[in-house]
Amino acid sequence: MKKNFCFSACLILIVALVLRTGSTADARFPEEQKTAAQQFKNIQVLKDIPADQLIPTMQFIAGSLGVECEFCHVEHQMDKDDKKEKKTARKMMAMELAINKDNFDGNLNVTCYTCHRGTAHPVSIPLLGADAPKPAPHLHGEEGHAALPAADELLNKYLGAVGGADALSKIHTRVQKGTLDAMGHKSEIEVYSEAPEKRVSISKIPNGSSVTAFNGEVGWLTIPNGVHRMTAQEREAARIDAELYFPLRVREMYKQFRVLPGEPINGHDTYLISATGGDVHPALRLYFDQQTGLLVRQIRYAETALGRLPTQLDYADYKDADGVKIPYQWTLWRPGGSFTIRIADVQQNVPIDEKLFVPPADK
Repeated sequence: MKKNFCFSACLILIVALVLRTGSTADARFPEEQKTAAQQFKNIQVLKDIPADQLIPTMQFIAGSLGVECEFCHVEHQMDKDDKKEKKTARKMMAMELAINKDNFDGNLNVTCYTCHRGTAHPVSIPLLGADAPKPAPHLHGEEGHAALPAADELLNKYLGAVGGADALSKIHTRVQKGTLDAMGHKSEIEVYSEAPEKRVSISKIPNGSSVTAFNGEVGWLTIPNGVHRMTAQEREAARIDAELYFPLRVREMYKQFRVLPGEPINGHDTYLISATGGDVHPALRLYFDQQTGLLVRQIRYAETALGRLPTQLDYADYKDADGVKIPYQWTLWRPGGSFTIRIADVQQNVPIDEKLFVPPADK
């Protein structure tokens, strides 16, 4: 059985902190970009990638193979080369990079997942029937379908479904309290949002609290053992989650929208909008309920040195709160695990302590 997702995520952050080469920069200011070899110990293949891409790349490998960090690494001694699997992984990374360089102009058309499909060993025999994989989604080169509604029509319906621009713009703060369920383990969670794009979530975990925060400029995660400052990609993903007026602002954030056939989600037919051209914003796939017009799924992708790492958010249990419909439940999926947040209480336009949005110093 895989580890609790939240605690696996915490482990990754602890590892990142342990392997840093002694940075003492304040968490409120971005430090000078380093390469992976400059910031981490014993990097042999991915030496020249930005340091902030190393952990997401390791997450991509783990998700592609369906394994935990300790499959290749010695626990708490990540720089050691004691395991055969780590040496094999280096050969596989070099092979993947060479294949893409020699055959696809360096584009990551072949990745770990191409052969592994979520298993520790490559899948060499085609799967049949229900076990056969579905075609992977593509973000580029997608063509619209004449029989589908226009993107503006769907986005207008979405905005109207949540209550409209006037009702939405009257909400300045939102405080949500509920529970976080990860692999059957429940904990209390509080989410504080302030327009236009500040958001802090605080969950109670054994021995303390886990905080995920974005204040419009910088983002951070805190756990009892340390502070992780968000990378540029993590910040832009957090910005989308923090955007209190997302139904109103999505057309400002992105330049290109393509409407595609959606897939049934929880028994409801959907339309899919692929949103791209958002400068620093990650490309999105937005699934809207054909009947209600509400957003029921969002998928976004983080670029890593070896492939695209997906994050999926499923929204459910929409309820009215001061004239605006918001989801009272959402589930976040990443390779290797998921967690669900269920909201029990919502208060809007209430004061929020601004100290919540001040980043802590590194521990």
